[in-house]
Amino acid sequence: MLHNTLGEVLAQSGRPQLRTAETEKYPHVTYFFNGGVEEPFAGEDRHLIPSPKVATYDLMPEMSAPELTDALLAHLGQARYDFVLVNYANADMVGHTGSIPAAIAAVNTVDTCVGRVLERIGELGGTALVTADHGNAEKMLDEDGNPFTAHTTFPVRLILVGPEAHPGSEAPQNGTAAPVSPHPATTTLHDGILADVAPTILELMGILQPPEMTGRSLLRTPARDSLGGS
Repeated sequence: MLHNTLGEVLAQSGRPQLRTAETEKYPHVTYFFNGGVEEPFAGEDRHLIPSPKVATYDLMPEMSAPELTDALLAHLGQARYDFVLVNYANADMVGHTGSIPAAIAAVNTVDTCVGRVLERIGELGGTALVTADHGNAEKMLDEDGNPFTAHTTFPVRLILVGPEAHPGSEAPQNGTAAPVSPHPATTTLHDGILADVAPTILELMGILQPPEMTGRSLLRTPARDSLGGS
């Protein structure tokens, strides 16, 4: 069992959080995301959307993404949560089928759904990070032209969407760092690894990174840029 995972740190900071996904990815946003902890942390709500009952997901490449998005937008409208985690299963699950037309439909579905979510987050003045932990649908054929159905090891994107911001400069107090502040310059991110995502989220939220997290925030600052980070 891991300690001081992102969910646990958010709970200790009193930040209400929501985890939501359809059946195929529900464990990934709950048990796995919490480092092997089955029970929710304090202030952690969970919402499961059933996946469609089909033999293979190329038969229904949209899966339950539209329903998941509708439910998520309803939750966002309540303004109850400081952190929301959502996982869209389509590109991975449909990518495993090897069907190129279905994979295209799956990606188009996620593109539409994520666009709706980002639009709402923008209306609320929030910030979003969009990423993945591996690839799949971007490679559907192997070098011989045969269907490729496995995960890929290509670098994935980490996209920051929201008001331009930079980390606050005030000294940390009582375990809380200064939150990000509005800034006229566009915020960009350093290159990094999966372990850097949680520290980046914590800095965006103004929460100190615990020592158990060995990654680093990827937000660009003058100090980090002077160290030559890419």
